[in-house]
Amino acid sequence: MKTWYLVHKWTSLVCTAFLLLLCLTGLPLIFHHEIDHALGHSVDPPPLEDAGRRADLDRIVADAASREPEAFVQFLVRDPDEPELWFLRLGETVDAPEASAFFTYDARSGELLSEYPLGQGVMHVVFRLHYDLFAGLPGLLFLGFMGLLFLASLVSGTVLYGPFMRKLRFGTVRRRRSARIKWLDLHNLLGIVTLVWLFVVGATGVVNTLAIPIFGHWQSTQLAEMIALHDDGGPPSQGGGSPVQGAVDAALAAAPGMQLSFLAFPGNGFAGPRHFVAFMQGTTPWTSKLLTPVLIDARTSAVLESRDLPWYAVALLVSQPLHFGDYGGLPLKILWALLDLLAILVLGSGLYLWFKRRNVSFEAWLAAQQSEEPEVALGRGAVKHADPLA
Repeated sequence: MKTWYLVHKWTSLVCTAFLLLLCLTGLPLIFHHEIDHALGHSVDPPPLEDAGRRADLDRIVADAASREPEAFVQFLVRDPDEPELWFLRLGETVDAPEASAFFTYDARSGELLSEYPLGQGVMHVVFRLHYDLFAGLPGLLFLGFMGLLFLASLVSGTVLYGPFMRKLRFGTVRRRRSARIKWLDLHNLLGIVTLVWLFVVGATGVVNTLAIPIFGHWQSTQLAEMIALHDDGGPPSQGGGSPVQGAVDAALAAAPGMQLSFLAFPGNGFAGPRHFVAFMQGTTPWTSKLLTPVLIDARTSAVLESRDLPWYAVALLVSQPLHFGDYGGLPLKILWALLDLLAILVLGSGLYLWFKRRNVSFEAWLAAQQSEEPEVALGRGAVKHADPLA
C-alpha cells in the first residue's frame, strides 16, 4: 500500500498540470467542426438544381494549383459527413510536413468555396497546445509520457480507493466538515465515477502521440515494399498534372462498398514518386474509422496493389475518434464535454488538496483507515482525515 501511495502521489504531481492543460484545450477541440462553422472557416455547399452531378477532379486540382503557383498539391481529402465537398491540401513541396494552403471546393460544381486560415486564430493556438505544445515531435512524445504517468496515477488511485472508502458509504460527501474534507470526498467520488472514461481517453491520447512514429514505420516498411514491387524506374510524376479523376475512379472500382478518405499525390511521403495512394474507408460505424491503402499508377490509373494496414496503425486509427468522441454525432460530443469538465474538477481538486496538505506519515494514515474514527486516530487538532489521493 505504501508503494501504491508513493506511485499515486508522484505520478499525479508530475502530470496533473499538463493534464489540466490538455483537458482545458481539449474541450473546444471536441466541437472544432461546429466552431469552425460559427467562425466562417467552414462552409456549407450552396443548393443546386442538379445536386447529383460531380465536377471533374482534375479541373479542381488544376484550379487549386493555379491559385498557389509555387505550391504543390499534397492531398485530396473527403469528409464522409460532408460528401458534397472536396478539400485540397497544398505545401511548399509535395512532401512538406506543413500545409501552405487548404482549399474547400464544391464537389458538384467544382467552385472554390473557402480557404482555411492556416496558422491563425485562437483555435490554432488551442490545437497546437493540445497536440504538441508547439514543440513538434519532442512535444508529442513528452505529452505521451505525461499520459503514461496519468494512467499510472489512475491505477494507483483505484488501489488506494478501497482502504479510503472502508468506513464511508459510496458517494459520501461530508458537507459539514472543512472545505478540504469536502473537496477530498468530491475528488474521490468524481475520480471513481469517471475512472473508465479517464482511462480510455488517457490511453488513446498516449497512442495518438505516437502517430508520427507509427506512420513513419509503416511508410518505411509496408509502403516502401509496395512501391518497390511496382516501380519501373521511370520519371517521377508531377502531382498537380496527374490524372486525379482516373485514380479516384480506379480506387473506387477496386474497393467496392468503400469510399475515398484521402488521396496522397505522387512524391508525397504517403505515396510513391510515380504512384498515388488512395486511402479507402468503409461505410459502417466500425469500418469508417479504418483505412485501406490502394496503390495506383499515376500514369495509367491502374490499380497495382492493396493491403490492410498493420495492427499498430489500426490501433492509432481507432484511438483517434475515441479520444475526441468524434464517432457518435453531437450527443456524444456533449457527453464527452461533460466528462471533460468532470475531469477538470478531478485534476483541479487534486492540486487543491496538495497545496492544502498536512504532514502525516503513511503509516499513520493507514492506521487511521482501520479505526472507526479516523480523525480521532490521527488527532483532530493535527490532521483531519489525511488521504493519499491528496
